[in-house]
Amino acid sequence: MINFTPKVFTVSQLNKHIADLINQDPTLGTIFIEGEISNFKINSKSGHMYFSLKDRDSVINAVMFKWAAASLRFMPEAGMKVIMRAVVTVYEPMGQYQLRVEDMQPDGIGVLAMQLEQLKKKLDKEGLFSPEHKKPIPRYPQTIGVITSPTGAAIRDILDILGRRYPCAEVVLAPVLVQGEGAPAQLINAVEMFSQNHAADVLIIGRGGGSMEDLWAFNDEGLARAIYDCEIPVISAVGHETDTTICDFVSDLRAPTPSAAAELAVPDSGELMQNVFAVYDAAYVNIKNRLSLHYNEWTKLRDITIAKTPLPQIEGYFNSVDALTDRATATAENTLARYTDAAHKLYAKLDALNPIGVLARGYAYATHDDKPLRSVFDVKIGDRLDLKLSDGSLGTEVTNIDK
Repeated sequence: MINFTPKVFTVSQLNKHIADLINQDPTLGTIFIEGEISNFKINSKSGHMYFSLKDRDSVINAVMFKWAAASLRFMPEAGMKVIMRAVVTVYEPMGQYQLRVEDMQPDGIGVLAMQLEQLKKKLDKEGLFSPEHKKPIPRYPQTIGVITSPTGAAIRDILDILGRRYPCAEVVLAPVLVQGEGAPAQLINAVEMFSQNHAADVLIIGRGGGSMEDLWAFNDEGLARAIYDCEIPVISAVGHETDTTICDFVSDLRAPTPSAAAELAVPDSGELMQNVFAVYDAAYVNIKNRLSLHYNEWTKLRDITIAKTPLPQIEGYFNSVDALTDRATATAENTLARYTDAAHKLYAKLDALNPIGVLARGYAYATHDDKPLRSVFDVKIGDRLDLKLSDGSLGTEVTNIDK
């Protein structure tokens, strides 16, 4: 009889044995596996990513260490479908097999599209796309800043339309790279330069069309924040109408093409002139009508005034006053002449009775004690008499009295 003694494993021995088997299996050394991420979390201290990968029927744990995660061009999220390059390993202390992920790509969507979507969600959550932060585009800008390549078709289209629509505006070009590794830094510097120096009234930033990779500089997070902080209104004009970048969302106005941006940045001078002429014509007609209306009103008032004016009656009063004045003057003159003649006659009579006149004929007027001397009995010898003559007075003394 054969004595068979089974080998007894410790837990650690079993886990190690299984780990050795998996490590020695070339099929499991490096595999590509697809599934949906769940239970995703990042260790805040180590930076390692821990999650599960599942399909409809099964689930497996996975870990992506910090050194591998640093090369990712997107941020994994729960619910995201991915394709991973991984190594199947066993975590011996827990007896669990798991995936050690070395690389990861979104499944069914490009990496750039995934990065764009994630950045869009991040900036939108921070409020960089909020309508209340959009600055109005000035209606009549004096200086237009343009940030684009100096050799591309975009600058030619912009200059052509600005010169045709609004030639009075000044254009300031900031020449930059619009694709490639150094493009985001140059775009950011140009936006900040215009903002800090208030070098324009409105900015146009953009380029012509291209692939997502060609337009990727306009999806830069730093550029988005520079445009958000810019004190000058920004019009985004990146690619064609179907192209969409972060720059379009954060700018104050999105134009479908660079040519459209130039049209949105300035008014049409031809339309402005037509509006001016229309306003002038309307004002001319309005003023003419108002003057005609006021003239008609004035004519009516004039006719009413003439019909009711008291001037003819006043002129009649003036004529009556003049006639009365003439009559009064004539009457006064006749009366004055009559009274003057009577006065002359009375004067002649008074002159004939005037004792001065008698004195002039050789008589004298005698007074004694300032009283007229009427009788010789009124004086005595030795009294003094005053004799008034026509040309003076004499003093005399009574020496003789004949009675």
